[in-house]
Amino acid sequence: MSFTGKYELQSQENFEPFMKAIGLPDDQIQKGKDIKSISEIVQDGKKFKVTVTTGSKVLHNEFTIGEECEMELLTGEKVKAVVQLEGNNKLVANLKGLTSVTELNGDIITNTLTLGDLTYKRISKRI
Repeated sequence: MSFTGKYELQSQENFEPFMKAIGLPDDQIQKGKDIKSISEIVQDGKKFKVTVTTGSKVLHNEFTIGEECEMELLTGEKVKAVVQLEGNNKLVANLKGLTSVTELNGDIITNTLTLGDLTYKRISKRI
């Protein structure tokens, strides 16, 4: 299953408490909470390019399945991570105590970020 496509945020759960927990400033949390971000994924075999645009903020990460890479977090911090593919529709990464699971089902992508006992969930639809 190919992840390639553009996806628009449809809904999210626990945005504010999660962003506070990872250290995002309150003004950025307030600006970002109602913006429908657009995620663009380009998959070429095991190589991925992911661009998430939220208003004027653009987050760009590139990685190859199973290889260490440097990824930028929402806070702007860069961390080393290895992204794994589970089955043919789930990307899993551990980023400095944060677990990211991105699952594709048809035209819906669900991204779940977990930090300790706090979970932030984003659901986006292919456009």
